[in-house]
Amino acid sequence: MTKKVIHFLLLTALLAFQSAKAEEQFLVENIKVNGLQRISAGTVYNYLPINVGETFILAKAGAAIRALFKTGFFKDISLEKEGSTLVVSVVERPSIAKIIFDGNKDLSSDDLTKALKKIGLAEGKVFNRQILDKVEQELRRQYFSHGKYGLKIDTTVAKLTRNRVGINIDISEGRVATIKQINIVGNKVFENKDLLKDFELATSNWLSFYTKDDQYSKQKLSADLERLRSYYLDRGYINFTIDSTQVAITPDKKEIYVTINVNEGDLFTLNKVKVSGNLVVEPDEIINLVQVGPGEVFSRKAASATSKAISDRLGEEGYVFANVNMAPKINNDNKTVEMTFFVDPGKRVYVNRINMSGNTKTRDEVLRRELRQMESSWASTKKIERSKVRLQRLGYFEEVNVETPPVVGTADQIDVNYSVVEKSSGNLSAGVGFSQTQGIIFNANVSQDNVFGSGKRVNLAFNNSSVSTRYSFGYFDPYFTLDGVSLGYDLGYSARDASQANISNYSTDVMNSSFNFGLPLNENDRLRFNLDLKHTTLKSSDFSSQEILDFVKAEGNKYITFATSIGWSHDTLNRAVFPSDGMQQRLSAFATVPGSDLTYYKVSYKQQIYFPLAKDLTFRLLGEAAYGDGYGNTKNLPFFEHFFAGGVKSVRGYDDNTLGPRDSRNDPFGGSTKIIAKAELFFPIPFAEDVKSIRVGTFMDGGTVSNGFNLGDLRYSAGLSGEWLSPFGALSVSFAIPLNAGANDREKSFQFSFGSGF
Repeated sequence: MTKKVIHFLLLTALLAFQSAKAEEQFLVENIKVNGLQRISAGTVYNYLPINVGETFILAKAGAAIRALFKTGFFKDISLEKEGSTLVVSVVERPSIAKIIFDGNKDLSSDDLTKALKKIGLAEGKVFNRQILDKVEQELRRQYFSHGKYGLKIDTTVAKLTRNRVGINIDISEGRVATIKQINIVGNKVFENKDLLKDFELATSNWLSFYTKDDQYSKQKLSADLERLRSYYLDRGYINFTIDSTQVAITPDKKEIYVTINVNEGDLFTLNKVKVSGNLVVEPDEIINLVQVGPGEVFSRKAASATSKAISDRLGEEGYVFANVNMAPKINNDNKTVEMTFFVDPGKRVYVNRINMSGNTKTRDEVLRRELRQMESSWASTKKIERSKVRLQRLGYFEEVNVETPPVVGTADQIDVNYSVVEKSSGNLSAGVGFSQTQGIIFNANVSQDNVFGSGKRVNLAFNNSSVSTRYSFGYFDPYFTLDGVSLGYDLGYSARDASQANISNYSTDVMNSSFNFGLPLNENDRLRFNLDLKHTTLKSSDFSSQEILDFVKAEGNKYITFATSIGWSHDTLNRAVFPSDGMQQRLSAFATVPGSDLTYYKVSYKQQIYFPLAKDLTFRLLGEAAYGDGYGNTKNLPFFEHFFAGGVKSVRGYDDNTLGPRDSRNDPFGGSTKIIAKAELFFPIPFAEDVKSIRVGTFMDGGTVSNGFNLGDLRYSAGLSGEWLSPFGALSVSFAIPLNAGANDREKSFQFSFGSGF
């Protein structure tokens, strides 16, 4: 009996186990989704790791729920069985209908929207409160980078219809925290003021509203610490260390204190300087490039400059991948350094192909004739860079870039790829402009600096203003021969009323024709020769000065002159427009030949130098001198050939053409001698540093015209300038204050000139 009971119980348990096992798994013949509003059923099927026809077991339920939760679309999920159907019930998260910012001034709503979108909070997306919790952290990061540490944020989520929410972010920005003090502790050799001079961060000063240098930034501090290291390493303190840096903010979140703890170490000098390795070029050449020597204070800057100079020299010989490694051997006992420069030239590299891209209008040959690096010859970094500069100076391109990728499968070949961005090199326009001297200027112009992409220039123009009317036609071929000999000619007619240009009362009608050709002397120097034939008709009036009437009485009022001129130019500027580096010199001499109705000559010299002080700062020095006189039967330089000064193009702050001698009617008369000098610092327009067509500057001008140089005649001014190469023409403005105006000088602080085409 007992055995039967035991068998019965075992059988019952087995049947119960089989029944429970059957309940835990079943064949899925259909999947049904309940609770969807915006999300499609297909999206659920796509993420659900269970398909129709598969056997569902209870162990898969957890994985299925986790997969659907991971999408972020749902806040509640459950699985049920209805016969052979798997029922998935979900509750969707609400969508974000609107995000509203209040109180933000320093950062625009668009900038904040973009920042929040990166972390997944944006209109139209599913609302997830966990992401909302990250909003405050992201906003604080954004505002802290702008120096606003007193930030307060209040976020409100409002429920809307159709399972949507609106988010309101109320921001109290607070004021910008400024740097109250920067302390360097541990320095004994150099004073704080000397060490902080090169820092980007600074305490508040009168320029901080523009430079923002008193606003703390972790990135700026890191850069300043590297400058501090360089300061010491360039002055022999090779063991200099920065032990710690503390940044503290006051409780009111308005002021910041920065403390830098340093250990200067000892001063080290150079004991020996050696150059070893495969020098490739003559050792004497390498030695001349070494900028450090025994007995000198160790300088990392000078050592790095030596490495670069040697690398550049090897690059000129085709070793473009040369390595010059510095190996300082430090003797702490003697406080000396033994410096060795190891030269590894690598393989000599040859140019496989030179490729041009971006020149959709300009012919390939126009670009290639400017290149100094040739295909199939060894690569020269100097020639590659020189070729880039020559392309920039053509004036046809907004931008020129060069890359030198290695040829795949070789170890000693590169391709040189020049890419250009073309700009308009010609136009057909009717236009109007305005100048404070000439008033409204009407013009019609057909010009093309790059005719059919050939590099030749053709110009046909008409200009009319209260001062002058001019018709002209010109042609110029910069490569009349393959060697770079240029050829050009000009034909023109002009009528000028000088009284409208702030000078003496007379007018001239001039017909002229000229022929010119240029001869390259070397890479940077050029000679130019001109032949000019001119017919001038001089007209006086009842208001003309006695000097003009005397000239007409002595020389008549019609003159035919034939003149020759020669000019020399030296040009190393890096760009044709808005240069930032290089020099330009021009010397010219002009004279009418004997037999002309008037015999006179002019000589002039002009030089300007650009110094790149920093990435966006350029300093320019300009000097100009000119002199003219008569010879033969013409006693003096004809008055209508006089030099003039004053105005936007010479000494700003004084009215155009008004400096210097005056005639018997007290009108500006010009002179036979001109002196002009300028010093100007150019920088990008604030808040638009990436705009390359605009620049502003601060300047000091000096100069005058006279009939014999006298330092007392010089006039000076200082002020601000702006230049914009707009699509409608060039705009030049200046605001200058005359520093030593004379009694007869006409002052004009604000001056501008503008031209437009339409």
